[in-house]
Amino acid sequence: HVQLVESGGGSVQAGGSLKLSCEASGYTMRNCMGWFRQVPGKEREGVAALYTGGDTSYIADFVKGRFALSRDNAKNTVYLQMNDLQPEDTAMYYCAAVKSPPTCGSPVAYRTWGQGTQVTIS
Repeated sequence: HVQLVESGGGSVQAGGSLKLSCEASGYTMRNCMGWFRQVPGKEREGVAALYTGGDTSYIADFVKGRFALSRDNAKNTVYLQMNDLQPEDTAMYYCAAVKSPPTCGSPVAYRTWGQGTQVTIS
């Protein structure tokens, strides 16, 4: 049974940076793992995701050039480095894991979700 622990959210001014971490306990190899975000009244959307069994990754067009996804297999942790944050990036960010590819960037069918971490940009 996989559990996810997220950290790194907070409040920053526009143009600032934050780094989110998602540590997984349990088996996550050869699965999708990624970050999603949601604001009240809107659907959850994919931000960045990867396949832990290879080099496949996804990053949303609206964060390309600003956000970067990385992983540390030894720590079973995925990171989302967020730079040049803008007010429209304000959302609850969720880590998810345990899904078969290839649609790692879609929130549909992920079996495990973290509790969420709030990111607020002023």
